[in-house]
Amino acid sequence: MGRKPAIDREELARLVGRGMSVQELAGHFGVSESGVLQAKRAAGLAKPMMDHSRALPWKLARAHVQSGPATNLRNLSAAAQGRPPAAERLNTALRWAERLVATGLDVRYDAVEGFSEVPAEGAGSHVAAVLAEARRGLEEGRGGG
Repeated sequence: MGRKPAIDREELARLVGRGMSVQELAGHFGVSESGVLQAKRAAGLAKPMMDHSRALPWKLARAHVQSGPATNLRNLSAAAQGRPPAAERLNTALRWAERLVATGLDVRYDAVEGFSEVPAEGAGSHVAAVLAEARRGLEEGRGGG
């Protein structure tokens, strides 16, 4: 079995700073894209993973992971964490959440049935809370932090 190719951290940092893609880096170093990602994490060059557990507090069935509500909640969560998705995805998520909040609705999740819209309960809705966090994140992003 051959020795694993080594990725020089200084060279990796320089090339990442130059804007090379993971694919380009893999070709340059003669390793897999996964190897590049591992090296970037080890060198502290990878962006931290986002945590969407507040926006999606349920254990989603595989069939529902890419559903509209799950996608919209993830996109709002990304905005709340300062890394909003592409404008059209963000706008879709904002319009969806604003419609639910304006009409007094929230989402409910069931592992068999998936997402459904239900009347919001008393103190506020889950969607309203996620929307408020997204707006805060967007405002902080525009205001420079």
